[in-house]
Amino acid sequence: MEYRRLGHTDIEVSAICLGTMTWGQQNTEAEGHEQMDYSVEMGINFFDTAEMYAVPPKAETQGKTEEIIGTWFEKTGKREDIILATKVAGRSPMDWLRNDGSGTEQTATQIHEAVDKSLKRLKTDYIDLYQLHWPDRPIRIFGGLGHKELGGEINKIEDILGVLADIQQAGKVRHFGLSNETPWGIMKFLHHAEIDEKLPRMVSVQNAYNLLNRIYELGSSEIFHREGVGLLAYSPLAQGYLSGKYQGGVTPEGSRKQLFNRLQRYEVDGAEQVIESYLTIAKKYGLDPSQMANQFVTTRDFVTSNIIGATTMEQLKLAVTSCDIELGDELLEEIEKVHLRAPNLCP
Repeated sequence: MEYRRLGHTDIEVSAICLGTMTWGQQNTEAEGHEQMDYSVEMGINFFDTAEMYAVPPKAETQGKTEEIIGTWFEKTGKREDIILATKVAGRSPMDWLRNDGSGTEQTATQIHEAVDKSLKRLKTDYIDLYQLHWPDRPIRIFGGLGHKELGGEINKIEDILGVLADIQQAGKVRHFGLSNETPWGIMKFLHHAEIDEKLPRMVSVQNAYNLLNRIYELGSSEIFHREGVGLLAYSPLAQGYLSGKYQGGVTPEGSRKQLFNRLQRYEVDGAEQVIESYLTIAKKYGLDPSQMANQFVTTRDFVTSNIIGATTMEQLKLAVTSCDIELGDELLEEIEKVHLRAPNLCP
């Protein structure tokens, strides 16, 4: 397993991060523990979760994923071996996360409440990386191109950073990151940390990145090279579509598509044909298509860690061992040709 520096910190994280969002809904506590046991054996030292998980978000499963990680820490005593990342929700109508029944936003009161609840569920007294799950601004996220101003009040970035500084000073969090953030947002957070040294500097951004969605390359990748804010790439398999399991309109029993019908981000016109092109490349070079897709993400020079996820141990083993395969120059050239014919179909 390769280890990479997390932003400007002295923390080294595994190039593959264990994603956890299915635990507590699709996966039981025992299955979550089995996944963590295997991942650690394979050299993974980085776990990612969120206060909102499991996904899809529901009142009855909220916080279950963090609880499963907490019981694993309690059982194994391996908290100090793990770089632990979790997230606080951004602006949303979800009214079951907060004690007062309000929708989520990143106010001082809500952030303090959220971090304390996460610490309790995770059975730890500190979080290594605390991420803003999505912008606390009324903008279009999770699919779609271009900015669309939705109106409404916002919590100022400098105010949010001030709250984060307080919880860092209290010893509850070591470092901070962003998620589902735009290049403008990343730079504004960095700007405020530069002009006020009391405010924390963001060390990472967790955005979707895969063969069907390489939007990160267009603006944010330069921020990595010039500012050192590394990408924690999520959805490397485009929610399973790049494995080929949904080709031809197939809906496997027990899949997220069959259970939740939430995968429309990867069902736009032309996506199936592009996926077929990638499947053909994998077959030509004798590779499992999911391993090829994962390793493409892991080997990009701006990726700090590739967040993989699985509901079965077979899927997990394929994902974790993807870092052992090699992608040759000819294969990468073929991938690039497909991408240039139909770039970023599923942003």
